[in-house]
Parts: sequence; structure tokens; C-alpha cells
Amino acid sequence: MKLPPIDYLNPESVEEVVQLLGKREDAKILSGGQSLMPMLAFRVANSSVLIDLRRVPGIDHIRVDESGIELGAKVRWRDIERDTRLAAAHPLLVEAVSHIAHYQIRNRGTVGGSLAHADPAAELPAIALTCEAQIIAVGPRGQREIPAAEFFLAPLITALEPDELIVAMRLPVWPEARRFGFKEFSRRSGDFALAGAAVFSILMKMAA
Repeated sequence: MKLPPIDYLNPESVEEVVQLLGKREDAKILSGGQSLMPMLAFRVANSSVLIDLRRVPGIDHIRVDESGIELGAKVRWRDIERDTRLAAAHPLLVEAVSHIAHYQIRNRGTVGGSLAHADPAAELPAIALTCEAQIIAVGPRGQREIPAAEFFLAPLITALEPDELIVAMRLPVWPEARRFGFKEFSRRSGDFALAGAAVFSILMKMAA
């Protein structure tokens, strides 16, 4: 099916995005678009305007330091796969991303888009919950950090306000003694997962 008639806006800053969200109640953010565009085409989602993040700077970063990891909202799955720091800094994240669809999707899909979409079959929401991530959102009332456990309310429903934009996700430091596992079950490689599990634990040393 074809897309319905829709306005297209191309802002150049986070502040401009927030202003536009406040003016258009049914606006949708376009980042990777790998879930949003098919949903609009099949009339599963409705909107009169798309706000594209393509020209918005400052939200496509990957930061790795002593406080943990911060992934900007426009970071793509391929960016995570290619960042050699993350294999040691957060191996569970890298393992989960390798299960996302096919390379064409990983070239376009983004961190912010996956979090906002809140698909229970998606990999990143599972990692965010398992690893106690913080989702950073900006709106007209300023910036706030939302724990992942409070961010995901139900399938495809989040605590994000209509006039807020996800700008990043923060993951805590990965302890050296941590062990992890990630497994998905699907009909074919790259299909939506029918079931999946992400686990981690701290390896404890027993006293002699």
C-alpha cells in the first residue's frame, strides 16, 4: 500500500523538533523508519506529519567511559557492530544487535526508533530492561532520565510524552566478572522473534 497524504518537516536541532512536536499532536518522529514507514503504509499507525531527524546534530554519538555507555538516538545497529570498543565494553549489547533482522535493516534502524516503537519482539528493549538502562528524553519541560523498567508500559506503548524526543540511552558499566547469554527463536534467520531471552549474572568468587 502507498503512504497516506502526510506533511514532511526537516528540522535542524533538538529544540526545533520539540517545538514542532508541541504544535502537531499526531506528529511522528522519523529516524530509521524501518518500523514506522510500513506501519503508516498499512494504516497501522496514523499521522499527518513526519519530523525527520536526518539533519539534527548531536544525537548520533557512541560514548564509552568509566561511567558506562551512552548511545545517541540516531546511532544505527551497524554503528554498534562496527565500534570495536563495544565488544569489551558491553558484549551483551553487541550480541543482541547481531540478531536484528538483516544487514539492510541494520544499516538504517536506530536506537531511538527501536526504544520509541517498544516492540516486544525487538532486541534493544530487552537489553534496556535486562541491563537497567536509562532512556534520556527532552521536551519543553527540559530533560529527564527514565529507567527502562518505567519506560516500557505495554507492547508499543511507552512513558514518552507526545512532545518529548528520545535523545540517548545510557547503560551502566559492564563488570568484568559478568557472564551473559542471549537467544532468539524465529521461523527464519532475520524474522521477528517468536521468543527470546537475555540474561546476565555476576560470577562470585567463593572464599576458601
